Amino acid sequence: MNPQPEIGKVAALIGEPARAAMLVALLDGRALTAGELAGLAGVSPQTASSHLGKLLEGKLLALEAQGRHRYYRLAGLEVARALEALGVLSETTQNPNPFTPKVPLELRFARSCYDHLAGRLGVMIADGLQERGYLTAEFVPTPAGRVWLEGMGVNADSASTRRVFSKPCLDWSERRPHLGGVLGERLMVRLMELGWVARTEGRAVRLTVEGRCGLERELGLKLGQLEVA
Repeated sequence: MNPQPEIGKVAALIGEPARAAMLVALLDGRALTAGELAGLAGVSPQTASSHLGKLLEGKLLALEAQGRHRYYRLAGLEVARALEALGVLSETTQNPNPFTPKVPLELRFARSCYDHLAGRLGVMIADGLQERGYLTAEFVPTPAGRVWLEGMGVNADSASTRRVFSKPCLDWSERRPHLGGVLGERLMVRLMELGWVARTEGRAVRLTVEGRCGLERELGLKLGQLEVA
């Protein structure tokens, strides 16, 4: 028995262009049908079915059935982390200048990183939290940070989860960390509840007028004329 992880098999599953497109489409945490994934990957339903079967077999996807409908989603956070890490590597190898990533502008500005906020806006929020003394350099909430989070309506209790509570997550377009972990997820959910950010098409996230005012007020972010809606 070979005790080493079968990296080659996983890499081959992810490396096929249509399968890669399907996996990336699911990075925002949604569950999509085979037909929707076929359209996003630009392949026929029959080809999509074959690809999805391989991804299920490789435990990169999970299948949910609701009545007659079947939905596919990423098998877990570990899969999302691997895809984001590959995004960092692909940007490095394809683009020698780290300050001009080949990322669509709407995704570079703000997007979902599976369950938390990424992109330029996510990095700016992480910077603001640290500058206000709400997060340590290791992305651990300080006592003042916990008070601020609770005041914002974000659960700052780290004992209620088995997952990593708060951690830096390297942003593949900005090459600097944004806030990941359970706290990153809770903060994004709260920002959406407040109407400060909203999902648009795919993984893109937009900043609202209320969000710009709120983030400038709460974290001192200099958002200026950043695109809002």
